[in-house]
Amino acid sequence: MQIERVDLYTDGACSGNPGPGGWGVVLRYGDHERELYGKDPTTTNNKMELMAVIEGLAALTRPIPVVRVYTDSTYVLKGITEWMRGWKRNGWMTSAKKPVKNADLWQRLDAERSRHGEVQWEWVKGHAGHPENERADKLACKGRDEAR
Repeated sequence: MQIERVDLYTDGACSGNPGPGGWGVVLRYGDHERELYGKDPTTTNNKMELMAVIEGLAALTRPIPVVRVYTDSTYVLKGITEWMRGWKRNGWMTSAKKPVKNADLWQRLDAERSRHGEVQWEWVKGHAGHPENERADKLACKGRDEAR
């Protein structure tokens, strides 16, 4: 028996930083796919990268044993795999004793992640021809363009 798995391909886009932004997600479960995107008129690229993952995980209507998240954001990847444990231990303060930027989004991401079994994090190089990353980028750009 194969373990149930969902793949999320995520991306964020922003014109200016801050500026109008968008996020995009391609969800894949077996042969089924779903595309999601959203927008924000005044945001940052890092916020949109986080929102893509948050909204992708939130779209899963029930707990999934394995979720594989693909991101081209080293900010998201390092935040979730390296930095978050320390932030939580330090009351959402950095090692320099400063408040974590986007702590509200990191907390939402942590909550969404905890609903599922194993969440695997994969980095993909952006704008390098990865088909699903390119699709997520197009969705994020669509959101950004609608936010303008």
